[in-house]
Amino acid sequence: MTTRSPVLVHGGAYSDALGAGLAAAVPDERFVTADDGAPVSPEATVLVTLLDDTEAVRRILAPGVEWVHVLAAGVDRFPFDALGGRRLTCSRGAAAVPIAEWVLAVMLAYEKRLPDSFVVAPPARWNMASLGTLAGRTLGLVGIGAIGRAVARRALAFDMTVLAHRRTPEPSPVEGVTLVSDLAELFGRCDHVAVAAPATAATRHLVGERVLAACKPGLHLVNVARGSLVDQQALRAALDDGRVARASLDTVEPEPLPEGHWLFSHPAVRVSPHVSWSSPDTMAATVQLFVDNLRRYRRGEALHGVVDHEAGY
Repeated sequence: MTTRSPVLVHGGAYSDALGAGLAAAVPDERFVTADDGAPVSPEATVLVTLLDDTEAVRRILAPGVEWVHVLAAGVDRFPFDALGGRRLTCSRGAAAVPIAEWVLAVMLAYEKRLPDSFVVAPPARWNMASLGTLAGRTLGLVGIGAIGRAVARRALAFDMTVLAHRRTPEPSPVEGVTLVSDLAELFGRCDHVAVAAPATAATRHLVGERVLAACKPGLHLVNVARGSLVDQQALRAALDDGRVARASLDTVEPEPLPEGHWLFSHPAVRVSPHVSWSSPDTMAATVQLFVDNLRRYRRGEALHGVVDHEAGY
């Protein structure tokens, strides 16, 4: 029987299923749930969490916990003040492919006027339409991490021009993508913009009045990051005067939106309930990143998906 310290599992209503799945994936480890808000096992040095209850995570972070892994890419709700200098990792990149496919899907839907171009009765004119195309269009990426890179590669395959804005001055990680240092300039040059940057204090309302005032008329804005990155009142003004022709939003603020919120009824807005990550393989990939890290942790090796405490992602 293993003498290793147990791993605390915090998954709310999914704790039992998550613990069982982890036990099956790593049979030589012992997993215990920690959903009552108290450290179930004081000798545990690892906590894996779905981060569904921020205050519970704060309570569970017993002094013996050395490393925390979040089973998601975003850590904007994590209680960093309770972490101290302890290591924090996340499943960054696990959902990059399905999210990138969602971005391409809504861009194609916008250009091809789907589902509006479908008919259920003979139209006034058959074999006639005025549809758009992705080929030759310019896509702007706000952030070029795992999701942005996955979007860029697919957009390039559609013969789009791809520009990107990033916080750091490193060269483009994707051949064929041009970096643009000023966000307003990016918006002024693009037909579609996909927001895929992390949510931090520094990125709150990054897409605001100044940036939207500079956008190319008829812009299609896609948000797969967090709702906090877009100033929704500034977006409403841009939608109402036509500067932004369509907003496809998988993330909004707040989540869930209350009944009667203007985003539900605006004719130029398409809202989905934060599901762009969904695919048959996403959860398995998310968990596997933790499993790989757990093995690295036991061997004393460097961990993947490390979160910078200062930057917040």
